[in-house]
Amino acid sequence: MSDAAQNTHANPIPELQERAARLDAEDGLGKLRERFTLPDGVVYLDGNSLGALPAGVPGAVADVVHRQWGELLIRSWDESGWWTAPQRIGDRIAPLIGAAPGQVTVGDSTSVNLFKALVGAARLAAPGRTRMLVDATTFPTDGYIAASAARMTGLELVPVDPSDALGALGDDTAVVLLNHVDYRTGRLHDLPGLTAAAHAAGALIVWDLCHSAGALPVGLDAHSVDLAVGCTYKYLNGGPGSPAYIYVAERHQGAFDSPLPGWNGHAEPFAMTPDYVPAEGPARMRVGTPDILSMLALESALDAWEGVDVEAVRAKSLALTDFFLECVAAYVPQGRVEPVTPAEHDRRGSQVSLRAEGAREVMAELISRGVVGDFRAPDVLRFGFTPLYVGFADVERAARTLGHIFG
Repeated sequence: MSDAAQNTHANPIPELQERAARLDAEDGLGKLRERFTLPDGVVYLDGNSLGALPAGVPGAVADVVHRQWGELLIRSWDESGWWTAPQRIGDRIAPLIGAAPGQVTVGDSTSVNLFKALVGAARLAAPGRTRMLVDATTFPTDGYIAASAARMTGLELVPVDPSDALGALGDDTAVVLLNHVDYRTGRLHDLPGLTAAAHAAGALIVWDLCHSAGALPVGLDAHSVDLAVGCTYKYLNGGPGSPAYIYVAERHQGAFDSPLPGWNGHAEPFAMTPDYVPAEGPARMRVGTPDILSMLALESALDAWEGVDVEAVRAKSLALTDFFLECVAAYVPQGRVEPVTPAEHDRRGSQVSLRAEGAREVMAELISRGVVGDFRAPDVLRFGFTPLYVGFADVERAARTLGHIFG
């Protein structure tokens, strides 16, 4: 073991270590760590960027490559269920985001799905509406896509902080795009309240769930959300570049007019007719040929969620982040880091962001010592807590290592 690795165990606080051990022993989700392949000696707190590898995925992908593709060849579109994968896998994601079956389609990237959702929402909006409100703190791609969608539909793009969205809504608002959880700060936004406010103003709302799906209850159906998009490679552990998903509430599907009317979303895709007729139901959100290798890796990855209650995941997430903040306060010299993630449970996602001088170098040092988080410019250390495989001893070690670096 290197000196750096040995130093990660310096200056422990016995009370915190004992409490971490007790919390891990009492953790009803702790056994789920066995469903993942994680490197020995590594504390992985970057599942909000790329989830860990579910243990069953390598074998499943090998079967897809060697048997389904290698032996069955084109027969696998029918015999191996390739053709139905986008809806089948969508229905497996649906319970994790509070949706009934038949409303989620898997395929394309988050950016492509967001474009479909925003243009589709604008086309569903009441005539005469002129503005598209967009989360001003959003991940940059959302802003780029929203600007293009607004130009395409003739709407004025209006960036707003989610905390100011209520005051910005009006009878000229057509569409609202918000992130459920802010990717930099981990701030959780009020999906039920903001959805209700958008509807009261006569607008449709689109939610980006990239940093909430798989970490906390979403309740799309319960809160009458119109449309939503999300990636699958973070808390859903689908793998790098795994396909995203789009949710279109059943009440909107019949009138949903996709700006990308690909052959896969046609009512009769193999009729090869020159005119486009959209498929019924969620299939009309499909565009091109599904990316089968990554899609079936995602399907296997979702096995890790078998029997898991999202409410229990949320409870552990809050316990992990509470404990991390307590350990950081105990181990890190005062004034060296500043939490930017809200302390209130109803405003916190499943990550903790800390502002620190020299954050880029600090994160590089943490990673060299076996604690993997990430950095966001200009000065944010970002730690994601995936309750399916992160434990309380991991949390204590991460905070202690951070304290050692600053000590």
